[in-house]
Amino acid sequence: MHSLSRFVIAAACVAALAGCATTANVPLANPTAQVGAYRDTIDLNGRLAANYQKDGQPQSINGNFTWAQRPGRIDVSLFSPLGQTVAEITVTPETATLKQSGHAPRVEKDIDTLTAKSLGWTLPVSGLRDWLQGYAVDASGKRFTASPAHDSVVTNDGWRLRFVEWQNGPGGAPMPRRIDAERSTTAVGDALTIRIVIDPVA
Repeated sequence: MHSLSRFVIAAACVAALAGCATTANVPLANPTAQVGAYRDTIDLNGRLAANYQKDGQPQSINGNFTWAQRPGRIDVSLFSPLGQTVAEITVTPETATLKQSGHAPRVEKDIDTLTAKSLGWTLPVSGLRDWLQGYAVDASGKRFTASPAHDSVVTNDGWRLRFVEWQNGPGGAPMPRRIDAERSTTAVGDALTIRIVIDPVA
């Protein structure tokens, strides 16, 4: 698959999400608190990078994203590092749709099917709904709530998450600024690693 197509699908679905530089730590209003209550409506901007292997060769993708989440719908726009719109993804409970300029929309029943058919391996889009707000489901099936003092977890589907950096969210509660995720998988070599950096929240 052409490298641009790999970027479109992988970035869109991860952000569904650069060589991300390490960001500066942000002084927190309450550094001992957990993240705030989960929100069904949220708008985020950020950057992401993924490293993996394909056909035995190291591969990497990076870009910028916007994430608009509403009850029952997520819209993700993907941009190249130079700012060009690369793709738009819409996810609802019924379908996942990928739109690219000059191509017919691609529609699948869900985002996991879309990524699996496009890449040959599934990206953690469902998990990102939680991860971006500092939540996850741990290996025992329990709800995990992150904080600066409790910043890592292994998820029930094998992802090793670390909430590396933080920023002040609504009401002064901490929210993730940088998230590192890693998962061993035979589909893409020894490991798939993802780094997400979320821009400061207004």
